[in-house]
Parts: sequence; C-alpha cells; structure tokens
Amino acid sequence: MLKKFVLIGVLVVLSAMVFAGIIGHVQEVDKYGNVHTDIPVEAVVYAAIEAGDTVSIRIGETTIVVPFVTTYGDVDRGSALARYSGDHVLLAINYGNFAQTYGLEAGTMIRMALVEKGAYKEELEIRHLVRTDLRSDYASDEVFANFREITIGNIAPHRLYRCSHPSIDDPRAPYAAALVEAAGIKTVINLSDSDEELAASYAYSQYYKSIGEAGNLINLNMGVDMLSDDFSQKLKSGLLFMIEKEPPYLVHCVEGKDRAGIVGALLGAIMDAKTGEIYADYVKSYENYYKVAPGTLAYEAVEGIIADILVAMNDGNPVDDSNIKEVALNYLKTKIGLSDVQIAALQAKLK
Repeated sequence: MLKKFVLIGVLVVLSAMVFAGIIGHVQEVDKYGNVHTDIPVEAVVYAAIEAGDTVSIRIGETTIVVPFVTTYGDVDRGSALARYSGDHVLLAINYGNFAQTYGLEAGTMIRMALVEKGAYKEELEIRHLVRTDLRSDYASDEVFANFREITIGNIAPHRLYRCSHPSIDDPRAPYAAALVEAAGIKTVINLSDSDEELAASYAYSQYYKSIGEAGNLINLNMGVDMLSDDFSQKLKSGLLFMIEKEPPYLVHCVEGKDRAGIVGALLGAIMDAKTGEIYADYVKSYENYYKVAPGTLAYEAVEGIIADILVAMNDGNPVDDSNIKEVALNYLKTKIGLSDVQIAALQAKLK
C-alpha cells in the first residue's frame, strides 16, 4: 500500500501566527457533508495554488493541512482534501463527512493558503485517474456503464448486479439502462437519489421507471461514510427491502463505484467471499472507468481503499480471510441492526 502522506488531516493549532491567504465562507454543505465554499477558481489561480500542492485550511483557531487534488480518490479513505467543484473550491473527506467532522455550516469563515508547492505531486501522479465520457474509448457497453454481475463467494448467478446510474442525464446511462433491462432486473436498490432526484431520474428510462412504479425500487439518498448512523440506518432499509423483494437485484449509486462498492463487499463477505475476490470486484470499477491495471501503484492504491474500509468496519483491527465474514456479520448486527433471522433471509435471497 502507498505510504500515507503524513501532513494530511494533521491538526495544527495556530494561535499566534498571522494567517495569510484566501478568505472565503462556507456557501453550502451537500448531502455527503462536502463543503462548497465561495472561493472562486480565479482566487486559487492568483494564489499560485495548483493540483499537487499542499494548502492549509483555517477554521476558527484550528488549521488542517491537506493536498489540493482533482478527485476524492487522490487521497486515502478518511483523509481530507481540497479540490475544485465547478467554479469554486470544495473541501471534503474521502469516504467521510467534512462538515460534521469540523463543525461547519453555511456562512462559516474559511481561510486557505499555500503551504508547499508540489509536496503531493508524486503521490498525485501515482493516483491520478483519468476517464472519458465517450463510449468509443471503452472496450464494451458493460465496461463503459460499469455494469457487472456479482458472483463472488457463494452468491449465485443471476442474483446480484451493480452498475452506474441507469436513469440520469449522463452518457453512460442509456447503456446501463439497456443492460439492466437485458438482465431482467426485478428489484433496484438506489443508493444515491433523494425523492426529488428519483422523480427526475424516471424521465431517462422507461424500464427503470416501471420497476419503481411497481414498488420494486427503493431510493436511499445515502452518503459515503459507512460508520455514520445515517449510512447504517439507510442501508438497513435497503437490505430489508431486498429481503422482501425478489432477485435479480441491482445495487447502484451514481457511478456504481463507491457506495455500491461498499455494499457489494459487505454482501460478498457474508456469502463467504475471500478478501481477494472482494478487492478485485471493488477495483474492477476503477479498471472500467480509469483503466487502472493490476500490478501498478494506482491499482495498489485503489485496493487499499476497500482494504482500509474493512479494517475500519473492524474497529481498526486487521481483516483477512480468517475473519472477514465474522467482521461483516458483526457490522450487520451491531451497526446496521439486522437480526440473525434477517441476515439468514438475506443470505437465502443471494443463494
């Protein structure tokens, strides 16, 4: 696994220093806890800050030092970052809730300044992942739509699928929708949409809409922090919905990569999948989107994401083939709140 960047997320209290840099405010906190600031791209360019640099973010009397990057996956799970989102700066924690962690709300003052040019550049080059939205750049419809069947462990064929969102205004959606229909999906676990987003989503796929109108789709509007109460309670609703409904099931978020990856890993683990199978299924999304190749440092970095998620699920303790099923079952019982009977019913649905 790549070495962790020692400055990321380290708290430094600056009580006597004069803080020079860009001053802005929290403009909005999105549903994932990401903080959208009113700091414009132009201010960052003027301050000579670019991807690969480290910056300090001052919130009250506390300052965190983070890398300025291009996407969430440029840092380890649980690490803070700064990046552009459209025309402004966004502050986030990869698989975490930045606003909750640092107690931020709309209007809070944010100060950002350059710490060191290029300090994260080498790490960024290893992790930097590039994709396109052109079908012709990908080997198949399945790869382009990040669509696949999950048959790791004892999950039977034609039970569980995952993919990118099959019904939104996105170049991949029509391909995902066609594959979902061809697979005969009966039940959808939509991890990403709110009620309002789902209503808009229906316009892009009649088959997807028909599943929803038949009462066989649940939209969970989940974040990505799998240790949060919000994540666990929403996931509980989704898993209980699976027990009530019939396969084949589709689990998806927007890209079918992060939230769907966690759910796929969890279901695989309770169905006797080995760590290698779980890691490979998780990284497959990055192979599909970014053409990350096995044996590279980038592949190792992505594999480290899901490995670290499982360790976090086990209270920071190691996870391997000898205990991964136990870890997943314990998470379902103690964090999600499923009973042994409900877990057994869920396993039966996947066999």
